[in-house]
Amino acid sequence: METQTDSREQIRQSYMEYALENGKTPPSAYILAKNLGMDDAGFYAEYHSLEAVEADIWLQMFEQARQQTTSQEVYERYSVREKLLSFYYTWIEVLKANRSFVLFAANQPRRRLRVAAAPFRRAFVAYAGELINEGRNTGEVVNRALITDRYANGFWYQAVFVLRFWLRDSSPNFEQTDAAIEKAVNASFDFIGKSPFDSLFDFGKFMFQNR
Repeated sequence: METQTDSREQIRQSYMEYALENGKTPPSAYILAKNLGMDDAGFYAEYHSLEAVEADIWLQMFEQARQQTTSQEVYERYSVREKLLSFYYTWIEVLKANRSFVLFAANQPRRRLRVAAAPFRRAFVAYAGELINEGRNTGEVVNRALITDRYANGFWYQAVFVLRFWLRDSSPNFEQTDAAIEKAVNASFDFIGKSPFDSLFDFGKFMFQNR
């Protein structure tokens, strides 16, 4: 018996195939459903619109990468920095398997892409927030008033940078993207970790309290 997951996967695959074969998104849910031998009711039992299908494609690529990353035995022994690096490397591998569609989607009108990426963005920011909280506990992330709560959103813009860099990367096997990921993540953790400024602040606070 076909499960809901199977049906949704079939719809997503059909959506991507139609877009790549025709150079445009499906004109209607009816056409997409018909290509699958499905009626309107079958489609709308899974998705409320074509836009929801595209949004789920982006979300599922993220979820696949996160699941593959977190299921590694070594993952729990990683530092927070290493966990984010591992996620990005895995995410790029997932994107590689869908590069033609990602290139197509990235060339759609900005507003459409922003709407399609919204569920992915929420899921990624939540994941980044989990890493930030873990980093606070391990000391890898310094708690700074008015700033720390913005870190997770900042990582979203880092993810967008990684995606855009990869889309433009023409190096063999996207080697430059791997380098960009490492440099971006290291730079961000150097920023949110303990810095000379924090040491000076702690020293000044100590001197003020003990004057």
